Amino acid sequence: MKHGFIGPITVGVLAITSQSALAVSDVFRFVGHGPVSAAMGGAATAFDVGAAGMMTNPATLSLMPQGSEFHLGMDFIFADLLIRNPETGEVARSKTHSNNRGPYAAPQLAYTHRSGSLALGVGLFPQGGVGTEYGNSSFLSRATGGLATGLENSSRLLTLNIPFAASYEVDDKLTVGASLDVMWQAMNLEMLLGADQVGSLIGSGRASGSLVPVLGGLPDLRGAHLSFTKNQPVASGADAWGIGGRLGLTYKASKETVLGAAYSMKSRIGDMKGDATLTAIDAVAGQVPLKGMISVRDFQTPAQLNLGISHRLNEKWMIAADVSRIFWKDAMKNINVGFVADSGANIDILLPLNFKDQTALSLGAAYQTGKWTLRGGARFTTQALRSETMLAVMPGITTTFGSAGFSYQFSPASKLDFAWTHSFKKKMTNASLPNTSAPIRAEHAQDSIGLAYSHRF
Repeated sequence: MKHGFIGPITVGVLAITSQSALAVSDVFRFVGHGPVSAAMGGAATAFDVGAAGMMTNPATLSLMPQGSEFHLGMDFIFADLLIRNPETGEVARSKTHSNNRGPYAAPQLAYTHRSGSLALGVGLFPQGGVGTEYGNSSFLSRATGGLATGLENSSRLLTLNIPFAASYEVDDKLTVGASLDVMWQAMNLEMLLGADQVGSLIGSGRASGSLVPVLGGLPDLRGAHLSFTKNQPVASGADAWGIGGRLGLTYKASKETVLGAAYSMKSRIGDMKGDATLTAIDAVAGQVPLKGMISVRDFQTPAQLNLGISHRLNEKWMIAADVSRIFWKDAMKNINVGFVADSGANIDILLPLNFKDQTALSLGAAYQTGKWTLRGGARFTTQALRSETMLAVMPGITTTFGSAGFSYQFSPASKLDFAWTHSFKKKMTNASLPNTSAPIRAEHAQDSIGLAYSHRF
């Protein structure tokens, strides 16, 4: 890998899995971080969800017991995703291919320590991602005029957070917290653009550079294919480092009721860069590959505001709710790609996304009996994607989720947490240039399972 730092931090953890990436969930983000939150519909702002709380509201670390805790977890994601051409009935289904994508596994690793009024934590958590694999023989791999290319259509986006969190109990009611996250983001992409898509991008001023007239000068241009991929569990075709962070607080309105608020800042991640190949597809000249360097510019994770409440009904029952506003509109306007060939010729492409800001409601309940805590929840979100800009390789369209899970306390020092989340099937159609040539209808559902072991000492 290009960055030595990612090796000791992630590869050692990910070595226990054969494949490591994320599938589409709530756009590009997990519904909840850690099994406790995931089992309660993603709610996490106003109650103790363990070490994973540093990914939503770091102030909740002060709701943990005094002492130290080690957290080791894993999420397994099983996506049911296909792209259908509604005119012809043809289907491109996302499938497992070697160790590059799916079925997906994502690790969690953290250490927390609470002493008196101060709680500290450090961890490694996946924040989100996307993974698709349509192969090289579906209708998505045909250029304009039905020309079969044999070229792949696929994607993988992985965002890892390494949060350093602190929480301070101001008094018996108010707690404040903050985290500074080191972030690593990586992308694989194999995408074919038909000649009509290329023409639409050029005509709207979304494609420019010295390679534009070269493509236009080919005798019978049918499309262009962009490829930057590493077929490895973690290493990707283009990657970058950056920072993020969040602020949070909790307020005990009464012995039974806790209020919470948290704000996660928009990330500041550098441009993802790596080796790439741009292949021009021509009916006369054939396929003309150009080697070079890719830059995916200003691809950021959005800011997010969370407001939450938890209420303990009695010794056995607790309920919780979060309302979140995710500011996708500012973060996801375009996919801004720059390619520079080894010869020095270049092309810049702006694929429109124009995401909408998203509102989410997470609801959860927990019931404790003996060594067991049983949980259930649901999450409902507005749609962030626009149908006219949906891409086949990034169809994060699910908006309704159900969840269930449990904790089993082996001893006062150790416990096992489990969560299952189901994303109910959602459909969306796009027949608009420039993001698709053939009309497409995405159909996406998903199941995920989370496991975590925590040990106190």
